[in-house]
Amino acid sequence: MHIPDGYLSPETYVPFYGVSLSIWAVALKKMKKTLSVRHIPYLAMASAFSFLIMMFNVPIPDGTTGHAVGGGIIAILLGPWTAVIAVTVSLIIQALVFGDGGITCLGANSFNMAIVLPFVSYWAFNLIRGRSVSGPRLYIAGFLSGWLGLSVAAACCGTELGIQPLIAHGPGGRPLYAPYPLKVAFPAMVLGHMGAFSIVEGAITALVLVYFVKHEPDMIYAFRRKEA
Repeated sequence: MHIPDGYLSPETYVPFYGVSLSIWAVALKKMKKTLSVRHIPYLAMASAFSFLIMMFNVPIPDGTTGHAVGGGIIAILLGPWTAVIAVTVSLIIQALVFGDGGITCLGANSFNMAIVLPFVSYWAFNLIRGRSVSGPRLYIAGFLSGWLGLSVAAACCGTELGIQPLIAHGPGGRPLYAPYPLKVAFPAMVLGHMGAFSIVEGAITALVLVYFVKHEPDMIYAFRRKEA
């Protein structure tokens, strides 16, 4: 899901940088208000956790990759705004140090994995769990929130890649950036994630949630606040 350089046109990645920069600024302000001092070490751990599981990239047919992210469980434990920062830090390190994801595409990659995924997962978790703070419904909510968050992020990525042949093409219609049309890129990204990577994301979310419910329930942000 890390889009590399050369796959998005300037008409795509420049606006995404603008959107992501604006949300990063808001996230930093929100995080300062909602993240307590004792939870700051967890922010570093969350970023490292996301970095680790994103390193297991599996190539998929549209020219990019699929993997879990961990943004859903971070949003549930520390809040969606904190998850934005934690996952973004991981993406920056991966892009700058490991070349995993393009520098030009950092805004788009962050939008998909550090913004869309955490917020979709957080909202889905609160909606599905209702008032449950333990039991099967809570863990089902954890799994489905992780699964849905990554699936929606994959849909965003597939759309961004799939519209490139329409946005920028040379004489004769040859695509200048991502070569696959929307009818190929979108299902490749969405179906690949819904059937595999999103299941892993959901399982990670549910399993980590089980641990914190049993051992540190007071830390779970979603139990303390329902508004993002």
